[in-house]
Amino acid sequence: MSVHFVGAGPGAADLITLRAARLLAGADVVLYPGTYLDAEVLGHCSSDARLVDTQRLDLDQITEVMVEAHVAGLDVVRMSSGDCSLYSALHEQGRRLDAAGVPWDVTPGVPAYAAAAALVGRELTVPLVAQSVVLTRTQARSTAMPERESLAAFAATGATLVLHLAITRTRELMTEIESFYGADCPVVVVHRATQPGEVVLRGTVSGIADRVEEAGLRQAAVILAGPALADVSAGESWLYSTGRQR
Repeated sequence: MSVHFVGAGPGAADLITLRAARLLAGADVVLYPGTYLDAEVLGHCSSDARLVDTQRLDLDQITEVMVEAHVAGLDVVRMSSGDCSLYSALHEQGRRLDAAGVPWDVTPGVPAYAAAAALVGRELTVPLVAQSVVLTRTQARSTAMPERESLAAFAATGATLVLHLAITRTRELMTEIESFYGADCPVVVVHRATQPGEVVLRGTVSGIADRVEEAGLRQAAVILAGPALADVSAGESWLYSTGRQR
């Protein structure tokens, strides 16, 4: 028996992969992040499955549940909001399972930033405007950021910024990037993308903090910022150009 780490997507029950749905249907034990996950996603689980909400458990307690289930010969799914490759503690949990001799694998999911971009109909990499996307977070009551990964260093590239776990510091962060992007640079904030309580806020670097504070957003939101979000004429992809020899 294995532990299957599964990206649960941004929230909508129909935005998980076919593989994820199959694994959930066959799992005996399902661990899920109750803080971020819409309960409808759990509808893919068997009615006989043991459901464990991990929002009040530490990593050792979570690992204990997975190891005990494995020893009992049970199939386990450990769900992560969005995709397991971003801020899911996959690294830490995988190391613990390796130490316990428990096999595991990963099924990717739709990341929150992709769902946010889809909701506002924007590509984050627009030819001649921005061809890079920076996925990062900021430090508040969280693990320290490496010194070389300052927000200013990323903003200096002019890339599209995707800020996770940063909604409570929106005003401070917009002040920090304004000198690089300008006060009128577009910003999109999406809270609980594709879930029943979804909120989409559009604004600018200079004004989005007011909107976030008025809405009272405190968690489960992603911030997108950069010129690629603007509705402007830009270049076109050479890949699809009529001038490209095929």
